[in-house]
Amino acid sequence: MDILEEGKNVIQEEIGALQSMHNGMGEEFVEAVNAVYDCRGRVIITGVGKAGLIGQKISATLASTGTPSYWMHAVEARHGDLGRVQSGDVVVALSNSGETEVVQLLSPLRKLDVQVISITGSPESTLARYSDIVLHVGRIQEACPLGLAPSASTTAMLVMGDALSLTVFKMREWTEEDYAFYHPGGELGRKLIKVKEVMRRGGRNPVGSKEMTVREALKVMSGKDSPGAISLTDGDGKLAGFFTDGDFRRLIQEAGGELLDRPVSEVMTKDPKTISMESLAAEAYRMLRENRIDQVPVVDGEHVPVGIMDVQDWLDIERGAPSPEEA
Repeated sequence: MDILEEGKNVIQEEIGALQSMHNGMGEEFVEAVNAVYDCRGRVIITGVGKAGLIGQKISATLASTGTPSYWMHAVEARHGDLGRVQSGDVVVALSNSGETEVVQLLSPLRKLDVQVISITGSPESTLARYSDIVLHVGRIQEACPLGLAPSASTTAMLVMGDALSLTVFKMREWTEEDYAFYHPGGELGRKLIKVKEVMRRGGRNPVGSKEMTVREALKVMSGKDSPGAISLTDGDGKLAGFFTDGDFRRLIQEAGGELLDRPVSEVMTKDPKTISMESLAAEAYRMLRENRIDQVPVVDGEHVPVGIMDVQDWLDIERGAPSPEEA
């Protein structure tokens, strides 16, 4: 047996199943999307066996993209879990044959007045006949050498579930902020957090006039929870410069004690690097790292300093610590 060729054959057979399903999609898909989008209860996914495992993933995708959803095992439903279902819910039942244990839920689901969407490979099955909407994945030949192990059929169910979930997701017109709210952990969450959610503001964001002395600037930036930096503004309140502990340490070695009484405008960093409060925190961290600096002033659309992003703030994100507003 050519192992590589056999693997490619399996993939090709599953691609063929998806292409066939793609070509056969019709208005029933539009009906299913509208039913899920309009649902004011929960979208409950049910099934058994391999189809059930696929159902768990579909439910997770729905929940993470703004559609309240949970998974219900079809057998457990017959032993009490059916009590989770309420009028106004939508049930999506998965079964390639349409004759598994899920059909035993159809009668009680009717009494509960819920809409049933089936994802099946058999439009003449019991499940399909008693469903309100049927998403037919096609009559699929499994990629298994014996034609028995669920493979191409479960791939088709998974892709149909993704199509359903992500089409509804697009209709919701979510922003990156909406999506990030449900994904606060891991790399995905960190990539979508914005600077304004983690920047230091208020008393943790020292701001002063560029006309003050270095001594006065040091006093302002030495308060509790100070990042060790101060944003310096001109007469219009716009950012004119930035001064940090690091700047002071370097300058004191050169100028000695007389430095303290000099105008801070003479020693501040003029035209410093800045970042918008609407930028992603990951972008701010990249700026800090590439420029080998510990802080960057955050400005609004008028170039007014509204916060400071400190490298420690990004490290707190990676550790999963709450934002300053949550703490």
